[in-house]
Amino acid sequence: MTLEMFFQHCFNALTLGSLYALIAIGYTMVYGILRLINFAHGDILMLGAYFIFFGTFAYGWPWGVAAVIAIAGASVVGVAVERIAYRPLREAPRISALISAIAVSLCIESLAVVVFTGQPKPVLQPEWLLSEWTLGNVRILKLTAFVPLITAVLVAVLLYVLYRTKPGLAMRAISKDIETTRLLGVKVDNIIAFTFCIGSALAAASGIMWALRYPQVHPYMGIMPGLKAFIAAVFGGIGSVQGAVIGGLALGFVEIMTVAFLPELSGYRDAFAFILLVLVLVFKPTGLLGERMEEKI
Repeated sequence: MTLEMFFQHCFNALTLGSLYALIAIGYTMVYGILRLINFAHGDILMLGAYFIFFGTFAYGWPWGVAAVIAIAGASVVGVAVERIAYRPLREAPRISALISAIAVSLCIESLAVVVFTGQPKPVLQPEWLLSEWTLGNVRILKLTAFVPLITAVLVAVLLYVLYRTKPGLAMRAISKDIETTRLLGVKVDNIIAFTFCIGSALAAASGIMWALRYPQVHPYMGIMPGLKAFIAAVFGGIGSVQGAVIGGLALGFVEIMTVAFLPELSGYRDAFAFILLVLVLVFKPTGLLGERMEEKI
Protein backbone atom coordinates (compact mmCIF):
# COMPACT_ATOMS: atom_id res chain seq x y z
CA MET A 1 0.00 0.00 0.00
CA THR A 2 1.34 3.41 -0.97
CA LEU A 3 1.53 6.31 1.47
CA GLU A 4 -1.11 8.16 -0.54
CA MET A 5 -3.53 5.27 -0.23
CA PHE A 6 -2.87 5.06 3.50
CA PHE A 7 -3.81 8.71 3.98
CA GLN A 8 -6.87 8.20 1.79
CA HIS A 9 -8.02 5.38 4.05
CA CYS A 10 -7.29 7.49 7.13
CA PHE A 11 -9.66 10.21 5.93
CA ASN A 12 -12.35 7.62 5.17
CA ALA A 13 -11.88 6.06 8.61
CA LEU A 14 -12.14 9.47 10.28
CA THR A 15 -15.42 10.13 8.46
CA LEU A 16 -16.96 6.78 9.37
CA GLY A 17 -15.70 7.01 12.95
CA SER A 18 -17.18 10.48 13.33
CA LEU A 19 -20.60 9.17 12.33
CA TYR A 20 -20.35 6.30 14.81
CA ALA A 21 -19.27 8.75 17.51
CA LEU A 22 -22.30 11.01 17.05
CA ILE A 23 -24.70 8.07 17.26
CA ALA A 24 -22.84 6.58 20.24
CA ILE A 25 -23.17 9.83 22.20
CA GLY A 26 -26.96 9.45 22.16
CA TYR A 27 -26.70 5.94 23.60
CA THR A 28 -24.26 6.97 26.28
CA MET A 29 -26.23 10.05 27.39
CA VAL A 30 -29.45 8.11 27.91
CA TYR A 31 -27.63 5.28 29.65
CA GLY A 32 -25.75 7.69 31.87
CA ILE A 33 -29.01 9.11 33.23
CA LEU A 34 -31.52 6.24 33.11
CA ARG A 35 -29.25 3.16 32.87
CA LEU A 36 -31.28 2.32 29.77
CA ILE A 37 -30.08 1.21 26.35
CA ASN A 38 -32.32 3.08 23.92
CA PHE A 39 -32.45 0.58 21.06
CA ALA A 40 -34.77 2.92 19.15
CA HIS A 41 -31.86 5.34 18.76
CA GLY A 42 -30.80 3.92 15.38
CA ASP A 43 -34.33 4.38 14.10
CA ILE A 44 -34.21 8.08 14.99
CA LEU A 45 -31.19 8.20 12.68
CA MET A 46 -33.34 6.66 9.95
CA LEU A 47 -36.12 9.20 10.50
CA GLY A 48 -33.63 12.07 10.25
CA ALA A 49 -32.49 10.73 6.88
CA TYR A 50 -36.08 10.39 5.66
CA PHE A 51 -36.96 13.90 6.80
CA ILE A 52 -34.04 15.34 4.79
CA PHE A 53 -35.18 13.28 1.78
CA PHE A 54 -38.73 14.64 1.90
CA GLY A 55 -37.56 18.17 2.68
CA THR A 56 -35.31 18.35 -0.39
CA PHE A 57 -37.17 16.16 -2.91
CA ALA A 58 -40.85 16.45 -2.01
CA TYR A 59 -40.94 20.06 -0.81
CA GLY A 60 -37.93 21.52 -2.58
CA TRP A 61 -36.56 23.26 0.51
CA PRO A 62 -32.96 24.49 0.49
CA TRP A 63 -30.69 21.78 1.86
CA GLY A 64 -29.74 23.74 4.99
CA VAL A 65 -33.37 24.50 5.86
CA ALA A 66 -34.37 20.88 5.30
CA ALA A 67 -31.52 19.72 7.57
CA VAL A 68 -32.59 21.99 10.43
CA ILE A 69 -36.24 20.91 10.13
CA ALA A 70 -35.20 17.24 9.93
CA ILE A 71 -33.17 17.53 13.14
CA ALA A 72 -36.02 19.34 14.89
CA GLY A 73 -38.54 16.73 13.74
CA ALA A 74 -36.38 13.84 14.91
CA SER A 75 -35.88 15.56 18.27
CA VAL A 76 -39.66 15.79 18.72
CA VAL A 77 -39.96 12.08 17.95
CA GLY A 78 -37.23 11.29 20.48
CA VAL A 79 -38.97 13.26 23.21
CA ALA A 80 -42.30 11.57 22.33
CA VAL A 81 -40.66 8.14 22.60
CA GLU A 82 -39.37 9.01 26.07
CA ARG A 83 -42.75 10.32 27.18
CA ILE A 84 -44.81 7.41 25.84
CA ALA A 85 -42.54 4.37 26.10
CA TYR A 86 -40.02 5.04 28.87
CA ARG A 87 -41.43 7.49 31.42
CA PRO A 88 -44.33 5.24 32.54
CA LEU A 89 -41.78 2.46 33.19
CA ARG A 90 -39.28 4.54 35.14
CA GLU A 91 -40.02 2.75 38.41
CA ALA A 92 -40.39 -0.66 36.76
CA PRO A 93 -37.58 -3.26 36.58
CA ARG A 94 -34.86 -2.50 34.01
CA ILE A 95 -35.90 -5.44 31.87
CA SER A 96 -39.33 -3.84 31.30
CA ALA A 97 -37.75 -0.66 29.91
CA LEU A 98 -35.41 -2.76 27.75
CA ILE A 99 -38.33 -4.70 26.27
CA SER A 100 -40.12 -1.40 25.67
CA ALA A 101 -37.05 -0.04 23.84
CA ILE A 102 -36.95 -3.06 21.54
CA ALA A 103 -40.69 -2.78 20.91
CA VAL A 104 -40.39 0.93 20.05
CA SER A 105 -37.59 0.16 17.60
CA LEU A 106 -39.64 -2.49 15.81
CA CYS A 107 -42.70 -0.22 15.82
CA ILE A 108 -40.83 2.69 14.20
CA GLU A 109 -39.29 0.43 11.56
CA SER A 110 -42.62 -1.21 10.70
CA LEU A 111 -44.38 2.15 10.60
CA ALA A 112 -41.67 3.47 8.28
CA VAL A 113 -42.23 0.54 5.91
CA VAL A 114 -45.95 1.31 5.81
CA VAL A 115 -45.57 5.08 5.42
CA PHE A 116 -42.40 5.34 3.30
CA THR A 117 -42.52 1.85 1.65
CA GLY A 118 -39.52 -0.48 1.75
CA GLN A 119 -38.05 0.77 -1.52
CA PRO A 120 -34.75 2.65 -1.09
CA LYS A 121 -34.93 6.30 -2.06
CA PRO A 122 -32.12 8.58 -3.28
CA VAL A 123 -30.86 11.51 -1.25
CA LEU A 124 -29.99 14.87 -2.78
CA GLN A 125 -26.30 15.65 -2.29
CA PRO A 126 -25.32 19.33 -2.45
CA GLU A 127 -22.93 19.87 -5.34
CA TRP A 128 -20.43 21.78 -3.21
CA LEU A 129 -19.92 18.66 -1.07
CA LEU A 130 -19.10 16.53 -4.11
CA SER A 131 -16.11 18.55 -5.30
CA GLU A 132 -12.60 17.42 -4.38
CA TRP A 133 -9.47 18.76 -2.80
CA THR A 134 -6.19 17.41 -4.13
CA LEU A 135 -3.21 17.05 -1.80
CA GLY A 136 -0.47 15.56 -3.89
CA ASN A 137 -1.88 12.25 -5.07
CA VAL A 138 -4.53 12.17 -2.35
CA ARG A 139 -8.03 13.17 -3.41
CA ILE A 140 -10.38 14.22 -0.64
CA LEU A 141 -14.07 14.81 -1.15
CA LYS A 142 -15.28 17.89 0.67
CA LEU A 143 -17.94 15.62 2.16
CA THR A 144 -15.18 13.54 3.75
CA ALA A 145 -13.89 16.62 5.56
CA PHE A 146 -17.37 18.04 6.22
CA VAL A 147 -18.51 15.11 8.39
CA PRO A 148 -15.65 15.19 10.95
CA LEU A 149 -15.84 18.99 11.10
CA ILE A 150 -19.58 19.03 11.86
CA THR A 151 -19.07 16.22 14.37
CA ALA A 152 -16.36 18.20 16.17
CA VAL A 153 -18.58 21.29 16.33
CA LEU A 154 -21.57 19.33 17.65
CA VAL A 155 -19.46 17.55 20.29
CA ALA A 156 -17.96 20.87 21.39
CA VAL A 157 -21.46 22.38 21.76
CA LEU A 158 -22.60 19.34 23.72
CA LEU A 159 -19.65 19.49 26.10
CA TYR A 160 -20.34 23.19 26.65
CA VAL A 161 -23.96 22.38 27.51
CA LEU A 162 -22.92 19.58 29.85
CA TYR A 163 -20.23 21.46 31.76
CA ARG A 164 -21.16 25.16 31.46
CA THR A 165 -24.95 25.33 31.75
CA LYS A 166 -27.52 24.60 34.46
CA PRO A 167 -29.33 21.89 32.43
CA GLY A 168 -25.97 20.21 31.92
CA LEU A 169 -25.27 20.39 35.65
CA ALA A 170 -28.68 18.85 36.31
CA MET A 171 -28.01 16.08 33.79
CA ARG A 172 -24.73 15.20 35.50
CA ALA A 173 -26.42 15.28 38.91
CA ILE A 174 -29.20 12.96 37.75
CA SER A 175 -26.62 10.52 36.41
CA LYS A 176 -25.21 10.23 39.95
CA ASP A 177 -28.42 10.16 42.01
CA ILE A 178 -31.79 10.80 40.46
CA GLU A 179 -33.80 10.82 43.71
CA THR A 180 -31.52 13.24 45.55
CA THR A 181 -31.53 15.54 42.52
CA ARG A 182 -35.34 15.48 42.54
CA LEU A 183 -35.36 16.43 46.25
CA LEU A 184 -33.14 19.43 45.44
CA GLY A 185 -35.94 20.88 43.31
CA VAL A 186 -34.71 19.86 39.86
CA LYS A 187 -37.50 19.03 37.39
CA VAL A 188 -36.13 15.61 36.60
CA ASP A 189 -38.72 14.73 33.94
CA ASN A 190 -37.91 17.89 31.98
CA ILE A 191 -34.17 17.25 32.15
CA ILE A 192 -34.59 13.65 30.98
CA ALA A 193 -36.77 14.85 28.09
CA PHE A 194 -34.06 17.42 27.29
CA THR A 195 -31.50 14.62 27.24
CA PHE A 196 -33.57 12.63 24.75
CA CYS A 197 -34.01 15.77 22.68
CA ILE A 198 -30.25 16.34 22.43
CA GLY A 199 -29.49 12.66 21.79
CA SER A 200 -32.14 12.47 19.06
CA ALA A 201 -30.85 15.67 17.45
CA LEU A 202 -27.35 14.17 17.27
CA ALA A 203 -28.77 10.93 15.85
CA ALA A 204 -30.68 12.89 13.20
CA ALA A 205 -27.56 14.87 12.31
CA SER A 206 -25.61 11.65 11.91
CA GLY A 207 -28.48 10.18 9.87
CA ILE A 208 -28.38 13.15 7.51
CA MET A 209 -24.62 12.83 7.08
CA TRP A 210 -24.91 9.07 6.72
CA ALA A 211 -27.43 9.59 3.90
CA LEU A 212 -25.02 12.02 2.25
CA ARG A 213 -22.14 9.56 2.56
CA TYR A 214 -24.22 6.60 1.35
CA PRO A 215 -26.90 8.42 -0.68
CA GLN A 216 -30.03 6.38 -0.19
CA VAL A 217 -32.55 5.87 2.61
CA HIS A 218 -34.68 2.86 3.59
CA PRO A 219 -36.60 1.86 6.74
CA TYR A 220 -33.90 -0.47 8.09
CA MET A 221 -30.88 1.73 7.44
CA GLY A 222 -30.46 2.58 11.13
CA ILE A 223 -30.11 -0.97 12.43
CA MET A 224 -26.45 -1.71 11.69
CA PRO A 225 -25.11 1.82 12.36
CA GLY A 226 -27.07 1.79 15.61
CA LEU A 227 -25.64 -1.55 16.71
CA LYS A 228 -22.10 -0.51 15.81
CA ALA A 229 -22.49 2.80 17.62
CA PHE A 230 -23.65 0.85 20.68
CA ILE A 231 -20.46 -1.21 20.42
CA ALA A 232 -18.47 2.03 20.17
CA ALA A 233 -20.20 3.37 23.29
CA VAL A 234 -19.40 0.18 25.22
CA PHE A 235 -15.80 0.21 24.00
CA GLY A 236 -15.27 3.83 25.02
CA GLY A 237 -17.10 3.41 28.32
CA ILE A 238 -20.87 3.72 28.19
CA GLY A 239 -21.94 6.74 30.21
CA SER A 240 -18.95 8.81 29.07
CA VAL A 241 -19.38 11.28 26.19
CA GLN A 242 -15.63 11.45 25.64
CA GLY A 243 -15.50 7.65 25.67
CA ALA A 244 -18.25 7.48 23.04
CA VAL A 245 -16.22 9.75 20.75
CA ILE A 246 -13.05 7.70 21.25
CA GLY A 247 -14.96 4.45 20.74
CA GLY A 248 -16.62 5.69 17.57
CA LEU A 249 -13.37 6.85 16.03
CA ALA A 250 -11.60 3.63 17.04
CA LEU A 251 -14.33 1.48 15.50
CA GLY A 252 -14.22 3.48 12.28
CA PHE A 253 -10.46 2.99 11.99
CA VAL A 254 -10.72 -0.73 12.81
CA GLU A 255 -13.30 -1.27 10.07
CA ILE A 256 -11.64 0.76 7.33
CA MET A 257 -8.07 -0.33 8.03
CA THR A 258 -9.03 -3.98 8.28
CA VAL A 259 -10.56 -3.84 4.82
CA ALA A 260 -7.62 -1.79 3.51
CA PHE A 261 -4.87 -4.12 4.76
CA LEU A 262 -6.82 -7.39 4.53
CA PRO A 263 -9.16 -6.96 1.55
CA GLU A 264 -9.88 -10.68 1.46
CA LEU A 265 -11.71 -10.22 4.80
CA SER A 266 -13.84 -7.31 3.63
CA GLY A 267 -16.96 -9.48 3.78
CA TYR A 268 -16.40 -9.85 7.53
CA ARG A 269 -16.06 -6.16 8.38
CA ASP A 270 -19.26 -6.20 10.44
CA ALA A 271 -18.05 -9.27 12.32
CA PHE A 272 -14.94 -7.40 13.52
CA ALA A 273 -17.15 -4.89 15.33
CA PHE A 274 -18.92 -7.63 17.27
CA ILE A 275 -15.63 -9.38 18.01
CA LEU A 276 -14.45 -6.09 19.50
CA LEU A 277 -17.59 -5.99 21.67
CA VAL A 278 -16.94 -9.50 22.98
CA LEU A 279 -13.30 -8.68 23.79
CA VAL A 280 -14.28 -5.51 25.64
CA LEU A 281 -16.95 -7.29 27.68
CA VAL A 282 -14.50 -10.07 28.59
CA PHE A 283 -11.40 -8.05 29.45
CA LYS A 284 -12.70 -4.56 30.38
CA PRO A 285 -16.49 -4.50 30.82
CA THR A 286 -16.53 -0.81 31.83
CA GLY A 287 -14.76 0.28 28.62
CA LEU A 288 -11.86 2.68 28.28
CA LEU A 289 -13.30 5.62 30.25
CA GLY A 290 -16.32 4.04 31.90
CA GLU A 291 -16.97 3.80 35.63
CA ARG A 292 -18.33 0.77 37.40
CA MET A 293 -22.02 1.36 38.16
CA GLU A 294 -24.45 -0.60 40.27
CA GLU A 295 -27.38 -2.01 38.34
CA LYS A 296 -30.84 -2.62 39.76
CA ILE A 297 -32.69 -5.37 37.95
